[in-house]
Amino acid sequence: MTASGTRKIIHIDMDAFYASVEQRDAPELRGRPVAVGGARARGVVAAASYEARAFGVRSAMPSVIALRRCPNLVFVPPRFDVYRAVSQQIHAIFGDYTDLIEPLSLDEAYLDVTEDVRRLGSASAIAEQIRARIAAETQLTASAGVSYNKFIAKLASDQNKPDGLCVIPPGRGAAFVASLPVKRFHGVGPVTAAKMARLGIETGADLRERDIAFLRAHFGSYADYLHGAARGIDDRPVRAHREAKSVGAERTFETNLSETPAIEEALERVADAAWARIERAAARGRTVTLKLRRADFATITRARSLAAPVESRAQMVTIGRALLAPLLPVDGGIRLLGLTLSGLQRDEAPAQAALPLA
Repeated sequence: MTASGTRKIIHIDMDAFYASVEQRDAPELRGRPVAVGGARARGVVAAASYEARAFGVRSAMPSVIALRRCPNLVFVPPRFDVYRAVSQQIHAIFGDYTDLIEPLSLDEAYLDVTEDVRRLGSASAIAEQIRARIAAETQLTASAGVSYNKFIAKLASDQNKPDGLCVIPPGRGAAFVASLPVKRFHGVGPVTAAKMARLGIETGADLRERDIAFLRAHFGSYADYLHGAARGIDDRPVRAHREAKSVGAERTFETNLSETPAIEEALERVADAAWARIERAAARGRTVTLKLRRADFATITRARSLAAPVESRAQMVTIGRALLAPLLPVDGGIRLLGLTLSGLQRDEAPAQAALPLA
């Protein structure tokens, strides 16, 4: 922190990262609506260009719906090896300005630049230089939020997208938060936002009017974070060695699986991929979670925790089968299955976040 106790935090968020990489590498895609993912009937949009977003296409949207909204949408298959390589380039740039880097994903990270190692004079100057270098070295654009804590920096990075910068100094933090809809707050998903709406909480100002007792009654352990966030307060430090909380794999099927033998065979394939990642990560964990998505897109999760770490793929499959059995049969069939291991302990290798198989 500075002598005044104030941190200087930058949140960098690449603009439509996967889709922008594809447009960069294939000039014929520039200016066109592009979706990274599968155009097949069971496909899902992994990322969408800004041209596609103008039609309402969003990540995690089924491909059939995306095509309905944008008939001229161009689908390209994901190239995660390329995205990882570009991400490494970007993180190397970050490392020239601070050692305190907390990645959130391949395309975004927090940076604590309280110590001005390059003597650029301000966090906003550092953010501008980083954005300029990203553009020059990768031919991609990034947006940045600069503030005194992580919560506001992340909100700010989304304020002037794409290719924008937003700076929120300490004196403006509370007012900035008050002006925003709570659905934009990091950690407030659609379910929580809907619950808040039922309670008459639509904006940061509405949230600030609720006392801590009210928030605890309705949001439990999440209440303290919400109470501080509504006032522009967030004391979380940038954690330079942020570890994945789980390792696993999931698979979306071309056609819904309805027969038990086919579902169990699919679970075996998912377990193969999940256990390979667990071994590469040198991770051991006590909790196995099964994820199942029905034909109507409703998602069900079931978990079982053991007293000791799961020791083998066979043990993981046995637990997965036990979690799956009470859910069968599934009306309309199953479109996705996933298995993850959490409650992790690690040896020497870092864990990898789960990636879909298809």
